[in-house]
Amino acid sequence: MQCNFRARLRAHEKLLGTMVTLPSLATAEILADAGFDWLFIDGEHGPLETPEILGILQAVDHRTACVVRVPATSEVSIKKVLDLGATGLIVPQVNTAEEAADVVRFARYAPLGSRGVGLARAHGYGKRFQEYVENANDQIAVIVQAEHADSVENMEAIAQVEGVDAVLLGPYDLAASLGKMGQVDDPLVTEAIAHVTHTCQQAGLPLGIFGVTSEAVAPYLQQGYTLIVGGVDALLLGTAASRMAQALRSL
Repeated sequence: MQCNFRARLRAHEKLLGTMVTLPSLATAEILADAGFDWLFIDGEHGPLETPEILGILQAVDHRTACVVRVPATSEVSIKKVLDLGATGLIVPQVNTAEEAADVVRFARYAPLGSRGVGLARAHGYGKRFQEYVENANDQIAVIVQAEHADSVENMEAIAQVEGVDAVLLGPYDLAASLGKMGQVDDPLVTEAIAHVTHTCQQAGLPLGIFGVTSEAVAPYLQQGYTLIVGGVDALLLGTAASRMAQALRSL
């Protein structure tokens, strides 16, 4: 486990990552060696299921931190990816303080939560069980997503939930929930984003953002966002391949 990831996150260090969506171990290995601080393993959208996520975690090993987005606020989903050895988890559509508290509870062993106790890769398949359970509560990063109008409305309460380590803004889903599909620069959307930003910064809670390009995330870095997701593996591959094809045709 990249045991310093949560500490760096909570210290508001700039952490640069990219999104992994392809069920390709080689792609994950390549990205792990590309210089990112962490990888966003997406188990919500796309084809990645438990076997693929396990393979990616094994392939990346300790090269860089791997944070897995689960499909929903589900106890089974959360404990499963943590047992696989994820450095942390990202939970989508966390719209109330009660949902945020559930996420924390599912991710923490007693007495801080109710995470089920099992033997899996995270525990060295039993060989490092005691070491893992003694340190997991301190080392697992819990990140909730603000990507709905309801989460914006309830952000003051969400930001006060003990054990939430960061809020990751989802601007595209947020825009859709406000009736502004794809219009992330609409004033209604930017006002909602500003509210999330101000509320989390007032609470001292680290903020994260996803952008397809570095240019897309640049304004958020300037506003103090520190958990950065730039690009998607499929787009990175496709863009680089298109550029190569164009370059070859120009010869």
